[in-house]
Amino acid sequence: MTGAENEPDEGDPLLKEVRLRSERRRRWLSEGDAPIAQRLAQIGVLGWIIVTPMLIGVLIGRWLDAMFNSGIFWTAPLLMAGIALGCWSAWRWMFEA
Repeated sequence: MTGAENEPDEGDPLLKEVRLRSERRRRWLSEGDAPIAQRLAQIGVLGWIIVTPMLIGVLIGRWLDAMFNSGIFWTAPLLMAGIALGCWSAWRWMFEA
């Protein structure tokens, strides 16, 4: 057996995650915690990321329901689609940034 066989592959997801966490920890040790105002701003942005697609879905759904006189036939599914899109966007914003 050679030493090259025991070397981890550069495409290994575990190795990537370990390096990412190591970099985050190094950055946290050098920079410290974020100020409370920055944390509150992030929470506010996160709320708007979720709420905005929901409101757009409701507005478009109500407009379609008024056009076709269909009760909440369009509003409910577009609200659900807005929730899904908002949660997906929030997830990406939190964990891929």
